[in-house]
Amino acid sequence: MSRIGKQPIPVPSGVDVALEPERVRIKGPKGELEERVSRDMKIEQEDGQLVVSRPSDRRDHRALHGLTRSLVANMVQGVTEGFEKRLQIQGVGYRAALRGADIELSVGYSHPVTVQAPAGIEFEVPQPTQIVVRGSSKQAVGEIAARIRKVRPPEPYKGKGIRYRDEYVARKVGKRA
Repeated sequence: MSRIGKQPIPVPSGVDVALEPERVRIKGPKGELEERVSRDMKIEQEDGQLVVSRPSDRRDHRALHGLTRSLVANMVQGVTEGFEKRLQIQGVGYRAALRGADIELSVGYSHPVTVQAPAGIEFEVPQPTQIVVRGSSKQAVGEIAARIRKVRPPEPYKGKGIRYRDEYVARKVGKRA
């Protein structure tokens, strides 16, 4: 196994790591995550750190090595700190409201659109025009945020719609008389 590109992942106290063949389970204060990894990658736990190593420097092994390391690092960060995505709603009369654990969007359709929170994801609406999506899985948080944005993506002429907080929407000039 090659140690080239070795970047250990620090594991904070209070986080339990279970390493099985082709599977990694990490349990922490914000939940438990499980990920299947390639059988070629070797994951070891050494004095409070996780080390991912690869068998050779072939191109596919290098790619898998980086992917596996990123996935495991995101799992550790997710069960300790969690992830969040912030969305902004722009448009006259456009707003969001919490209905139990789900979120209800009024974004210009004839009916409100309800987005259900899957297990491990929670919504927060600090203002009617802001949505915060939180969870321990980076992939699940990003997917739900993208699904909410897809309800009414920002349009380029007036800028109305749902966008990520730091997203830039290129504006177009309308037709001229």
